[in-house]
Amino acid sequence: MNSSDDNALRITHRHIETFRAVMVAGSVTGAAELLHTSQPTVSRELARLESMLGYTLFDRVQGRLRPHARALALWEEVQRSWQGLDRVVDRAVSLGRSAGAAQSLSVLCLPALSHALLPGAAARMLAEHPGARVSVTPQEKPLLEEWMTAQRFDMGLSEQLSSPPGTRSHLLLTLDEVAVLPAGHALAARPVLQLADFADQPFVSLSADDPYRRQIDALFGEAGVQRVMRMETHSAVAVCAMVQRGLGVAIVNPLTGLAVAGEGVVVRRVGFSVPFRVSVVLPLYRAALEEVGWMVVALESEVAELESRLRRLV
Repeated sequence: MNSSDDNALRITHRHIETFRAVMVAGSVTGAAELLHTSQPTVSRELARLESMLGYTLFDRVQGRLRPHARALALWEEVQRSWQGLDRVVDRAVSLGRSAGAAQSLSVLCLPALSHALLPGAAARMLAEHPGARVSVTPQEKPLLEEWMTAQRFDMGLSEQLSSPPGTRSHLLLTLDEVAVLPAGHALAARPVLQLADFADQPFVSLSADDPYRRQIDALFGEAGVQRVMRMETHSAVAVCAMVQRGLGVAIVNPLTGLAVAGEGVVVRRVGFSVPFRVSVVLPLYRAALEEVGWMVVALESEVAELESRLRRLV
């Protein structure tokens, strides 16, 4: 180990705390007041830090300290570290305040699920447990998987079958995609639509990089059925809004389809399979809340109701 490494090992939290106080106060006098210590002690600690670092952090100008570029760069890193410490302190305080009370259940999910699945499940959970609190954060892939791996949420809902690192998951539902049509469309008279029924129909599609879009396009390609590809968007909710305005027909996940049914949109089953799956994702290294179990039960009940609604479609 070289001498600079030796010096780094001797730099303590107290030295960094002194540096931070000087940056905040702008003077040794002010830093001493912040730290409840004497000016000579602050000057000594600061000089010791500069000696161990091997470079000067400040110019002394008329009793004040003017930071060098290196001091400003170090200050950015110190601020980030202190913000992290502040979050730890805030969390510790909040845990004390919430002792004996329900904590907020943090749920991370795909945007389509925050629109079509979680509202019903949350209503069920809160009806059973009125004192519970739920926070829902919609997020697309791959950030959804990254944030669950980072243990940032109590639970997640994903379309991925595999578990992100640091998590475990179990399958919540598997349902086939459905057709959505404008109210009054001629195809609405058919209870189940086949690939050939979409021939020459104006079609609103998911975006080209969407995995469901690729499956759907492959099915139509294999069947030799040509659609009029009129519009595309990355969001199933947006697809349904376009269908509602009469811009075409579409195939979307059944949860979104059922959520908008009856609002100028007709939902029909299809005679081919495009599986849509949702998994519950749980972090391995985050303290489990009792509310997680409550939400899982509510989700399972909501899924059972949605499956029943799909079976009842004309």
